[in-house]
Amino acid sequence: MAETSGSRRVVIVGGGFAGLFAARALRNAPVRVTVLDRAEHHLFQPLLYQYATGILSDGKIAIPLRELLKRLRNVEFVLAEATGIDAAAKRVQARRPLGGQLEFDYDYLILAAGVQQSYFGHDEYATFAPGMKSIEDARRIRRRVFGAFEMAESATDPAERSRWLTFVLVGAGPTGVELSGQLRELATKTLSSEYRHIQPKDARVLLFDGGKAPLAAFGPKLSAMAARDLKKLGVELYMGSIVTEADLHGVQVKDHEGNLTRYEAGTILWTAGVQAPPLAAAVAEATGAEQDRAGRLICGKNLSLPGHPDILVTGDLMSLDKLPGVAEVAMQSGLYAGRRITHEAQGQTYDKPFKYRDLGSAAYISRGRAVISAGKLNFGGFPGWVAWLFIHIGFLTGFRNRVGALLSWWTAFVRDMRRERAFTMDDLPVRLYEDKIETSDSGLRAVPQQSASADKPEPARQTRPPAS
Repeated sequence: MAETSGSRRVVIVGGGFAGLFAARALRNAPVRVTVLDRAEHHLFQPLLYQYATGILSDGKIAIPLRELLKRLRNVEFVLAEATGIDAAAKRVQARRPLGGQLEFDYDYLILAAGVQQSYFGHDEYATFAPGMKSIEDARRIRRRVFGAFEMAESATDPAERSRWLTFVLVGAGPTGVELSGQLRELATKTLSSEYRHIQPKDARVLLFDGGKAPLAAFGPKLSAMAARDLKKLGVELYMGSIVTEADLHGVQVKDHEGNLTRYEAGTILWTAGVQAPPLAAAVAEATGAEQDRAGRLICGKNLSLPGHPDILVTGDLMSLDKLPGVAEVAMQSGLYAGRRITHEAQGQTYDKPFKYRDLGSAAYISRGRAVISAGKLNFGGFPGWVAWLFIHIGFLTGFRNRVGALLSWWTAFVRDMRRERAFTMDDLPVRLYEDKIETSDSGLRAVPQQSASADKPEPARQTRPPAS
C-alpha cells in the first residue's frame, strides 16, 4: 500500500456492505486504510438461503475481499478478528486466525462488524439449531436439510422417518419465510422423484413466530399475501407461538393461549433474532458508549460515539432511529462514514447528519411469488417476483456473480434443478450425541445424553435480512 506522508490512518472493522462502501468512499482521500475481517470474503447475506438449499454456489454470493479492494491503492486488507480497542491510545487489538495478537493505530475507526445470531440467552441451541449469518452457517443448514432426507430414506421405523421429514423454523421474518418456502419447493419439485422409499413431498415444514403474522414489518397487506402463498406451498404456520424448549429431537412451543405442545423434528433451523458481537461490549467498555437491548452501539446523527468523534459506527452494529438491519442501511451508512472522513482529512468540515433513504424491502416466497414494499408501492405475486429478481441482481457484487446467479436461477426455476447440492454427513446432529438406552416401565427407549431446556424466550421476530 502506498503511504502518503502525513496521511491519516483509518481502520475499518468488517468487510460487509458497510465496510466495503466506506473503503470505496475513501479511495481518493489522503488517508491510509486498513480493513480487518475474520472472513476473507465479502458475503451477500440475503441469498444465503439459496446457497443452503442448493440453488447457488458459494462463489456466486461471496467474492474475495482482496479482489474487491485491489484497485484501491490506499487500502490494505488484513485477515484478523478485532477483539477490542484502546480509545485513549487510538489503537485496535485483533487476533490472527491461528493465534497471535495484532495492533493497529488509527486516527479514525469505522466499526462495521455486523451482528450475529441471537438465541435469546440459550446459546446451547446453536449446537442443533443453526442460524444463517455466514457461509459456514449455510453449509451446516445444507448438510442438515439434505442429510435429513437421506436419513429418512434409510429409516425403517415410521416414527423415525416422520421425525426426519419434519423441519422446524423459528422466526417468520424474511429469512424464515424465504427458507421455509424453499424447503417445500425442494421437497415437492427437485427431490420429488429421486427417492425409492420415501415421498419427499410428505415433508412437513413448520414455521413458528411470536408475532401475529409472517413478514409483519411489511404491513398487513403483504403479510397476508405471504401467509396465503406459504400455506399454498404447504408450510404450516404457527403464529403467536413461542419456542420455550428445544433439543436434538424437537421443540416445545407455547401458543397465545398458554398451551404447551411438543413437536418432534429432525431438523431445527433458527431464523429469529440478532445480537451484537463481543466487540461491541468491548468498545462500549472502552468508550463509555451505551448499548441497546441487542447490544448494538448507540451513536449520534453523525454516526460517531458520544465523546469520540473519531469512532464511527455503521451497518447492523449501529443503533440509530430504529433503523432496520438491511443492506441498504449498511451501504448508505458506510458511504456516509467514508465521505465524512474524506472531507475532514482534506481540512473541510462535514456537519451534514446521516439520513437514511428507504429504498424498500423484498422477500422471496417461491418460484413466481414474492412481495415488494417500496414507499407507497406494495405488491406481490409474479410482478413482485420479477422485481425481486432485478433488485437482487443489482445488489450482487461483480459481473461474474450476476451472470452466474441468472444461469443458476434459470435451471432452478425453469427445470427444477439444483446443481449445488454437495454435502457431507459429518455435521448431522445425530453424530453430536450418543443415545443411551435406559429401561422404563414401557420398555426400552432412547434418551439423549444432553438436552436443551429454556425459559420463555423473547418473541421470535426479525424485521428484514441483516447485512453488515
